[in-house]
Amino acid sequence: MGAATAWPLAARAQQPALPVVGFLRSTPAAPFAHLVTAFRKGMSETGFFEGQNVAIEYRWANNQLEQLPSLAADLVRRQVAAIVSNGLAVQAAEAATTTIPIVFVAGDDPVRSGLVSNLGRPSGNVTGITFFAGTRLDEKRLELLHELAPKGAPIAVLLDLNYALGENTLLNVEAAGRVLGREIMAVKVASERDFDAAFTKVVQAGAGALLVSGSPFFTSHRRALVALAAHHAVPASYDLRDFVEAGGLISYGASLSGAYRHAGNYVGRILKGEKPANLPVQQSTTFELAINLSAAKALGITIPASLLVRTDEAIE
Repeated sequence: MGAATAWPLAARAQQPALPVVGFLRSTPAAPFAHLVTAFRKGMSETGFFEGQNVAIEYRWANNQLEQLPSLAADLVRRQVAAIVSNGLAVQAAEAATTTIPIVFVAGDDPVRSGLVSNLGRPSGNVTGITFFAGTRLDEKRLELLHELAPKGAPIAVLLDLNYALGENTLLNVEAAGRVLGREIMAVKVASERDFDAAFTKVVQAGAGALLVSGSPFFTSHRRALVALAAHHAVPASYDLRDFVEAGGLISYGASLSGAYRHAGNYVGRILKGEKPANLPVQQSTTFELAINLSAAKALGITIPASLLVRTDEAIE
């Protein structure tokens, strides 16, 4: 009897430990639970299920960027099999290891930023998914606001001082504004405490609309930004559908959930033995326009029929 019961215990003891994946983001966890779900879905499509044949170690910097190096180093000490990270976290991951595979999800040009040397065949231990679209995305978002804002009124751009890509957005929007004959005014914030003053500045300047630049920090606080835009009756445009789902007026951009699903797919393939250098950086090619019709009604805005026919999703 003793030998019979000992055998299953011994067999279980000999089972290999589950591979561990590090999930590293610069943001808080709560606003991005849907990205975890998308990432798990992507891994499941390659046969990996959290808690069954893979474990995930989550590290969230809560927008405290100075914490990223220690969080990345902790995952390396944990000897994870791969690390997935957002654009602000990937540099910390790169600095922490040159051997553990890293899969990024980023909005910047990964070649220009030095993440990879080549999109088709990245070298080293890094690959990922980018929804970088050059100047096209910023130009398109301004064009959409141009259709909705009162003629002649300036359009404000909200920028995150801690996010370097915001300066590129400003340059792109200013160039597009000159073509459209629109004055562009920059409003910069460094923390959530600056939001109220920023919106006051937008209103006092008589801005006809607000373009909220892409930033993980802004996405973390999307409900606060959407609420302030509604409170001040400012038509606002965002880079992610998540803002429109939270009550924002309009968004144009790639799917962040879709990008994390692809990242989960890549991590699963890496766990099966593929090398990051053999996995090309995936580029988002589909950009979606979403409009919240209830928000438009509350603002007293009539969405032009020419815009509605181009809308991929109209949220009531």
